[in-house]
Amino acid sequence: MKQKILIVDDEKPLRDTLARWFRPSYECLTAPDAAGAMELVKANPDIALMISDIKMPGESGVDLLKKAKAANPSMAVILLTAYGTVDLAVDAMRDGADDFFQKPVTNMKEFELRVEKAIKTASLVKENAELKAKLSTELEDFTGNSPAMRKVYQLIRKVAPSSATVLVEGPSGTGKELVARAIHRLSPRADKPFVAVECSAFSGELLKSELFGYEPGTFTGGLKEGKSGCFEEADGGTLFLDEIGEIDMATQIALLRTLETKAVRRLGGVQEKPVDFRLVAATNKDLAALAREGKFRDDLFYRLNVIDLHLPSLKDRPGDIALLAARFLREYSAAYGGTVVGIEPKAMKALEDYDWPGNVRQLRNAIEKMVVLASGPKITEDDIPEEIKTGSAPKIQPASTESPNEGETLADAEKRQVMAALAAAGNNKSKAADALGISRRTLHRKLKEWNGK
Repeated sequence: MKQKILIVDDEKPLRDTLARWFRPSYECLTAPDAAGAMELVKANPDIALMISDIKMPGESGVDLLKKAKAANPSMAVILLTAYGTVDLAVDAMRDGADDFFQKPVTNMKEFELRVEKAIKTASLVKENAELKAKLSTELEDFTGNSPAMRKVYQLIRKVAPSSATVLVEGPSGTGKELVARAIHRLSPRADKPFVAVECSAFSGELLKSELFGYEPGTFTGGLKEGKSGCFEEADGGTLFLDEIGEIDMATQIALLRTLETKAVRRLGGVQEKPVDFRLVAATNKDLAALAREGKFRDDLFYRLNVIDLHLPSLKDRPGDIALLAARFLREYSAAYGGTVVGIEPKAMKALEDYDWPGNVRQLRNAIEKMVVLASGPKITEDDIPEEIKTGSAPKIQPASTESPNEGETLADAEKRQVMAALAAAGNNKSKAADALGISRRTLHRKLKEWNGK
């Protein structure tokens, strides 16, 4: 489809000449004055370029420029100027004109090149504006303007268009899954599936069956027709493996093969099926250190670490705490009746002075609690939980690092410490998980395992 150009001039011979010249390449509209031009601009929002004389009866070309640009900001404008109005045309470029050309128009080849350039430039500006708006929308789940977060946004935008594997590292509660989803939404795979797997929620063969699927009869109690795995479900889209540092060596080997061959074989099967997926993995552990210690395959680590994206802890971006708190306040205030509208300065200082070991997730939970319990329209210092004001939140080490008591197994010591963390947190699972340095899903899995015994 030809692009539209609008030619505005009170001299009919010039209008007709320009229209005849450009008609083979463009759909040409013409108008004798500003009033007629504006009618066409409003009726044709897809006009790519307007060529207008400056001196016309009634409104001038400069006046028309301002009105036309207000109606269609992405439309390019070239002004035609006689010898005595060159200065006026130069000034008009500050008001949005893309170029000007002197009358009489004698070199049509040069004029045509200027028209092509103006349309191309305006098109690029429009595309960039649309892309910027899209990026702003797709990253709206994030809040923060610190240098560390700006670096994260920049990297997300750079890596999203590719299919490169991304390893997202950072402490629990920093938003690693948000990063994975943003990468997917900004990628060419956005209209395909996004499949998330919490690796720590499964163990051994269960994780392998979740990832690779299984053929009928492979497991007692399995589905009679078998089951497709997450690799197959993510075909064409993105697979997100969270807490990938938790997977066992056998699963690491199978995962490495799938990454290398881009093919998957179900458990109990013999045929390999090609799969097209983009992998984003996340961990709160130092995989490089685990690889050096022999606890994680170094060849798998290198496969995963094509693009390394590190999320900072909240204590390393204190300037973002107020922004995050304000956002969560708006969300939870709206959810619970809209009666809490702000945070008093002393209360905000208490939030900013706290280390937030559970990071953004802990801050979100704390704001929700304060909104629910607030006694007035603003959160005050009295509404701040005592452990945040005093910095005395329980600092419990992960269960796996604590030595068992005499006669106690490591598993019993782990269970004892988890239960102690739950008790200290008033049975708040999110708070207990943050204190233990594990994810909420991992805590749920452990509790489920213990309840089943």
